[in-house]
Amino acid sequence: MKRMKHESDTPMNSLRKARLCFLSYSHLTRLAMAVAAEFEAEAEIEFVDRTFDQAVAHARAREQDNAVDAFVSAGSNAALLKGALRAPVATIKVTGYDILVALRNARQVARRVAIVTYGDTIAELDAVKGLLDIEIAQRAYRTLDDARQAFQALVADGHRVFIGSSIIVELAEQAGLLGILAYSTASVRQGLQDALDLAQAAQRDAARYDQLNGVLHNLQEAVLAVDTQGVVIAMNSPMERVLGQVRRTLLGRRLSELHPELSLAATLASGAEERQQVCQINRREWLANRTLMRERGEVVGAMLTLYDATTIQEADTALRSQRKSRQHPDARWHFDQLLGESPAFQRASASARRFAGTDKTVLVTGESGTGKELFAQAIHNAGRRRGQPFLAINCAAVPESLLESELFGHEEGAFSGARKGGKVGLLEAAHTGTLFLDEIGDMPVLLQTRLLRVLQEREVVRVGGVVPVPVDVRVIAATNQPLAELVASKRFRADLYYRLNILRLHLPALRERDADVQALALAFVERGLHDQGSPIAAQELLAPLAVRLRAYAWPGNVRELENVCERIAVVFGALPRLTGQAYEELASDCPELFADLGAAAASQASSPQQLAQVLAACQGNRAEAARRLGISRSTLWRRMREGDGA
Repeated sequence: MKRMKHESDTPMNSLRKARLCFLSYSHLTRLAMAVAAEFEAEAEIEFVDRTFDQAVAHARAREQDNAVDAFVSAGSNAALLKGALRAPVATIKVTGYDILVALRNARQVARRVAIVTYGDTIAELDAVKGLLDIEIAQRAYRTLDDARQAFQALVADGHRVFIGSSIIVELAEQAGLLGILAYSTASVRQGLQDALDLAQAAQRDAARYDQLNGVLHNLQEAVLAVDTQGVVIAMNSPMERVLGQVRRTLLGRRLSELHPELSLAATLASGAEERQQVCQINRREWLANRTLMRERGEVVGAMLTLYDATTIQEADTALRSQRKSRQHPDARWHFDQLLGESPAFQRASASARRFAGTDKTVLVTGESGTGKELFAQAIHNAGRRRGQPFLAINCAAVPESLLESELFGHEEGAFSGARKGGKVGLLEAAHTGTLFLDEIGDMPVLLQTRLLRVLQEREVVRVGGVVPVPVDVRVIAATNQPLAELVASKRFRADLYYRLNILRLHLPALRERDADVQALALAFVERGLHDQGSPIAAQELLAPLAVRLRAYAWPGNVRELENVCERIAVVFGALPRLTGQAYEELASDCPELFADLGAAAASQASSPQQLAQVLAACQGNRAEAARRLGISRSTLWRRMREGDGA
């Protein structure tokens, strides 16, 4: 019999062949195989003999491999598959005509017939069995054990002819009795047709979902869509990251079961859309929009869109950046501006560059004046937060009564003299950027507790306020104190110390990098002379001072060196050339460095005797002699020629 095609069917050239899987006992399978040829143009049918748990396990495996569009089965197998699979399942149903045909065949053998069906008995048979001149006994089953018990009871009652599913036919044959399959060819054909329709509908849905996934993939916001049953049908990569789950573990499952807080069931039920509803996922707050999806005016599903606070607050971030007080400038220093070739400095610089690639908290240690804030700015400028606010505060320089308000902000009326309208604290103002906490070891213990909470919860509660404000801020802390000793003496919270000490950067003292002193001094003096418009060459000016600069211990580190160099530039900046009087003035101004410098210092660098002594000490090595004198090789060569001419 040729299957009739509905006029409303989708043109088949727009769909591939449907993939059907027929799961049943062998008797029904053989019947289905007899009509399978009628569907070969539209479907590829896989026939599998399985029962109960075996059928479910096989079907799940095929579904996981995405190898089947729809399943076909009957009776108990069909019921089990529908409850266990996401894919559509078509059920082959027994019709009244099927039972009459089976009874007619059974009546030719015996007047007593047993009918064993899945689910419920057929009430109509009791009303008409008298007309059929046949004695009918009915039983129903829901499990394999039920079927066996019903069969055995009927056998004990003397029945020898059975009508029912493949299970009953097989039990009868095993007992040497007659079993007649209740299903007809027409019922099987209809079951296959139903499966084909379900498969083609699933293909159309899959194509629509693929298109929807393609659209969502190009959105920056986290988005997912569900069908009218609340089953996830599409989602994009940002949503995968938000939920911490990959797409394949979510598609085809009910959103209300996976993430109840995100459920779209209420939106689908009421038709009321929701916008800018706050929800929390993985300890982060999001704004959620729930909207309906319509196709030709009909609701076909709903969509959830999540907006990250950082995206929503872009304008707010710009405003916060402009609210910074002038004593907290943006980061100006970059790694290529930090001078130093000594091994100790290079190690510190390499570590800092690595740390810039993360958002982890950094603890910078080192003596006062080693450049801790400069490194903090360079780390900020080399990381993903560059261009965002960089704020700094010295915890030792602000009175405790004001430090809390400076860091956390305050609400209007929080205390006497509080600013009208409240005040944004540095932690809020540094949102999306970096906050540098200098001299963290001097922070009061009470504020240490509040800071720890901010680092853990990523939210700030202003002084006098109760509503937490989410913040996304990287903290770089610095200290010249031994924090471990402060922890041991209970003057610094251990939990805060461990929270800050995730990445540790130690900056060497200047005495540990004496090879860098000359280069740093040259840069500082050149800058000072340039600011004053002086014609004097910084390299020549520093030549008589090079040995003393390197020999000095520099207890104030780079900051002290910079201050000394500023003094040197001031002393010589107004002069047209180097003079002994200027060196004498410098010696009196910096006695700790140049107390015995004397008036001869000016001519020291150009004295032929001095050049000869240094060259002799260096065994004629001009490069080493120039290094010791603090001048270039070309300057050394020029002065040697001038000396020969004299």
